[in-house]
Amino acid sequence: MRKIFVTLLLLITVFLFQFCSSSKKVAAPIVNYQTNIQPIIQSSCAPCHIAGKGNKKSLDNYLAARDNVEDILVRIQKIPTDRGFMPMMHEKLSEKDIAAFTEWKKAGLLEH
Repeated sequence: MRKIFVTLLLLITVFLFQFCSSSKKVAAPIVNYQTNIQPIIQSSCAPCHIAGKGNKKSLDNYLAARDNVEDILVRIQKIPTDRGFMPMMHEKLSEKDIAAFTEWKKAGLLEH
């Protein structure tokens, strides 16, 4: 009787622990304009796309970046030798920066 009880207890324990996990899933940070996108624009799109400093479309505020996100994504993903590549006459943005714009769009173009 004791062997059956121990075996049953062992099986129940194994069954219950299969649903346990020691690794905690961490939610990916949500990308927003103020924290993630604005610094990229300020460092990589200035002075051309900053109001009062450049002669191109201003992208230095949330509404302008939000309203032009499709064009921004197309241009920053181009090859530097392609017509319309941005940032013009500079190195291509890092994959991390390009991914930030993509994730920002997927997250719903949040401002804060």
